[in-house]
Amino acid sequence: MSEEPMLSTHALTAGYGDFQALFGVDFEVRAGEVVALIGANGAGKSTLLRSILGLLSVARDMVRFRGESVGGSKPHAMVRNGIGIVPEGRRLFAGMSIEDNLRVAIDYGRKPQRGENVASLWTIERIYKLFPILRERRDQVVHNLSGGQQQMVAIGRALLTQPMVLLCDEISLGLAPKVIHEIYDVLPMIRQAGTALVLVEQDVSLAQRASDRLYCMLEGRITLTGDSNTMTREAIAEAYFGANHAVA
Repeated sequence: MSEEPMLSTHALTAGYGDFQALFGVDFEVRAGEVVALIGANGAGKSTLLRSILGLLSVARDMVRFRGESVGGSKPHAMVRNGIGIVPEGRRLFAGMSIEDNLRVAIDYGRKPQRGENVASLWTIERIYKLFPILRERRDQVVHNLSGGQQQMVAIGRALLTQPMVLLCDEISLGLAPKVIHEIYDVLPMIRQAGTALVLVEQDVSLAQRASDRLYCMLEGRITLTGDSNTMTREAIAEAYFGANHAVA
């Protein structure tokens, strides 16, 4: 992995009007890394993603991407720079087919750089290989799909923007265990294609298994960070709840 983080935040503060939601958050993702971000509802996880993506106004030097200060950039500029997102709730175009939802992303994503291997870029055909069920149902309107299939479309759409870092906000939320397993099974393939991943999760065990490093948030602050495979359940519980609790 590169010494220089691909994406990082620095003493990041953010909020909604007079309400401050984040307090001095330092967070980083290196090239090819999978980082999990855990915490209870209201801990600040989604707010952190929104701040990174430019959906909330933050100071320029609070967010850095590929060595440049980009805080406060417009969301479309962040996507074109190489930061993609699978939003909580999927937010698909409900009246459109699977394939039309995927095609929408192609014109709005990052453009290939000079010398970049075009064969490494995501295409609709590659998305169909990743999720074969989408090929079978590509002409179906997305609101007729199951929740898991809709999540596959949302992931595919995000990948078609050619992200260097993909932010995944609660991609297991509301899905059956079997479907969650299917979704998480493709994450190593995405990583192998060269995309770093940020996984926002409430399921601690799932987040720990799927990631290289883990951050825990509580009330807008980072309360724990380290290698996922060395963190103890006790340390995670204290960081997650703010007191000693058992983690299920």
